[in-house]
Amino acid sequence: MRKFFDSNALWLSMLIGALGYKLFLPLKPTLPWWIFFMLFFTFCKVNPLDLRLHKWHWVLLITQMVFSFATYAGVLYFTANPVLAQGLLMCFIMPTATAAPIIAGKMGGSIQNLTTFTLLSNFATAIIVPATFPLIYPAADMSFWSAFLMILQRIAPLLLGPFCLAWLVRIAFEWRTKKEFVLPVKLAVVPFYLWVCSITVLSSVVTETVIANYQLQMTNMLILLACSFLACLLQFGLGKLIGYYCPAPSKGRDYQDVLINPAAAPKTMAGVSSITAGQAFGQKNTSLGVWMANTYLDPLASLGAAAYIIWQNLFNSVQLFIAAHKK
Repeated sequence: MRKFFDSNALWLSMLIGALGYKLFLPLKPTLPWWIFFMLFFTFCKVNPLDLRLHKWHWVLLITQMVFSFATYAGVLYFTANPVLAQGLLMCFIMPTATAAPIIAGKMGGSIQNLTTFTLLSNFATAIIVPATFPLIYPAADMSFWSAFLMILQRIAPLLLGPFCLAWLVRIAFEWRTKKEFVLPVKLAVVPFYLWVCSITVLSSVVTETVIANYQLQMTNMLILLACSFLACLLQFGLGKLIGYYCPAPSKGRDYQDVLINPAAAPKTMAGVSSITAGQAFGQKNTSLGVWMANTYLDPLASLGAAAYIIWQNLFNSVQLFIAAHKK
């Protein structure tokens, strides 16, 4: 039963959230708390001393930014459709999801290496978006520092808060017991189930966003949905290739918890880095993306980020299903 749930939890939670969106929408204000505790338990598995920047981190970050603005310029030039161009821009420029280490860990990826990139990606976005979006959509009448602080205010507490708290718990435990801190096995699966619950709420938000933006022409909406699907596949695939050909030299001590998913057992660092970089590039902080589109761009462009929530979680569902059924 648990194996079935772990393999199908993401798409089931999305379906439940979409069908019962009116029921789950009131829970939207609780999302930051779900994410906070989800990250706290995830970061408890990470020794901060194991966090290192590796080659694939920089290659991935540069590739992300190049694809973001090249896609925007290309789509705008060939289609003269600013909503479509901005929607696709959001699909690429959104930073790595805070939940990405959870999914990567279940498939045998490196939680440490992905945590490092998650921090790098989110703070890089906080700098790049305020510097560029006012040029793309001049209606965003806001200074760089005002925009930077607004984005930082949204991501810093949810990233640094649980990270610092988990580090303090580790330091206190090791100082008191003189033993290395290891997250109890019974708590190791908590982040995944918290993420499943948050996906249900996020799906209700996406459903509301689509319904609220019905004024967008149906043709444009379908094109944006299709393009966001292609962007999702491209980023997961390209991330896996970058990780495979630019592998990190170390996994980190907790890179794979066989008690969470015994089927996930990559044997080489190329395999580990491929999984890790694939999630780093493909799994996006979509809630931040929707907010950035609504704040700095044409609000209709938020449909690109909203649609991406669907595609990335369907893709993750397939990955988890395959990983759970490997022998």
